Amino acid sequence: IKGGVFRLMADGKEITSIDDRHLDVVIVNAASKISRTYYEGTYEEGVSKAPDCWSADGEKPDPTADNPQGNDCASCPMNVKGSGQGESKACRFSQRLAVVLANDISGDVMQLTLAATSIFGKEEGDKRPLQAYARYLAAQSVSPETLVTRLRFDTKAAVPKLFFQPVRWLEDDEFEIVAEKSQSASAKQAITMTVAKATDKPLQLEGAKPTPKAKPAPVESDTDDGVDEPEKRKPAVKASAVPQ
Repeated sequence: IKGGVFRLMADGKEITSIDDRHLDVVIVNAASKISRTYYEGTYEEGVSKAPDCWSADGEKPDPTADNPQGNDCASCPMNVKGSGQGESKACRFSQRLAVVLANDISGDVMQLTLAATSIFGKEEGDKRPLQAYARYLAAQSVSPETLVTRLRFDTKAAVPKLFFQPVRWLEDDEFEIVAEKSQSASAKQAITMTVAKATDKPLQLEGAKPTPKAKPAPVESDTDDGVDEPEKRKPAVKASAVPQ
């Protein structure tokens, strides 16, 4: 979502972009933990390099990190406000979602990586960051895998920031496809953090498996300091009047 524009990337190269201020998708899977990355020095546009320190679970540095900054993420000096530019933290949060386009549910599973600005924060009317959106759905026992979600840019934000909004329920045949894709190799790959540059061709979807129990996107802290375990919920019931 660089520059406030939806961009389709493959192997680090832009394939196409969408000028619309919103994009309708189905969230087929989500990383159960919020990850962290730390880069030493100043960011340079167009320069691709692995982070100096990173954590897939937001709790401890990965064993393969080249330059771990502490023994655990909570007490790390790079997790302190002011360690980055201004009052920001030098170590950044991110979370990965596996999504399919609502107008092409049978198409490819894609990875959407969200920064802290799109993850945390309180809702304002129908404007909800990811965690607020997850709580809104979970309060009604609704899973994001049962409906179309609209990703909408916050046009007032200085940096690219997304809001999440329910649009419509999936049809039965659409949900069957989504249920299969939620357990596919492509979906699992999309939510797995890796610092290596992808060079392989996209994985083919696996064969059909028993319909999985739908699960909501992780529900965590209101602030960018919390990384609690997501609360497990039951699949949605279509009688719930969530889409507005």
